[in-house]
Amino acid sequence: MNAAEQAIGLDLATKIAAVVTLFKAQFPDARADLKPWANDPDTREQTDPDSIDIGFHLPGWSRSIQSRSILVQIRFYSDSVEDAAASRRAIGLEVAGFTHLGEQWRLSTIKDWRFIGSKAPTDEVREKLKLFCRQIFELFNGDVKQ
Repeated sequence: MNAAEQAIGLDLATKIAAVVTLFKAQFPDARADLKPWANDPDTREQTDPDSIDIGFHLPGWSRSIQSRSILVQIRFYSDSVEDAAASRRAIGLEVAGFTHLGEQWRLSTIKDWRFIGSKAPTDEVREKLKLFCRQIFELFNGDVKQ
């Protein structure tokens, strides 16, 4: 679900801002998009209400990143239906790089943190993205995965 729609309280809005700051610390030229999904009925039907989705756009195609845009999806699990926002735990991240040709690569923190796709980023960029993911787990859960 678009990050802009999930920023319903001060704590979550602050964490979303922190996610943007953490990403820009690794990729300073990136521009954040808190509404990466279109607001049409078909798209709305496919969005995950238990995720925060943020797009990042680079000023042009990046050889080292092998993309022009990066979509970050932070997936959550909530222990309590009554207070879902307060009890949310990040359970995984999906990070994908896109060009005008579509998805070029994907990193999932579920299982073994592998990059898959036709054109993967450089080793340096892969490490930056993994660091960013670990920082997100720490931000939302107070722990580090992998």
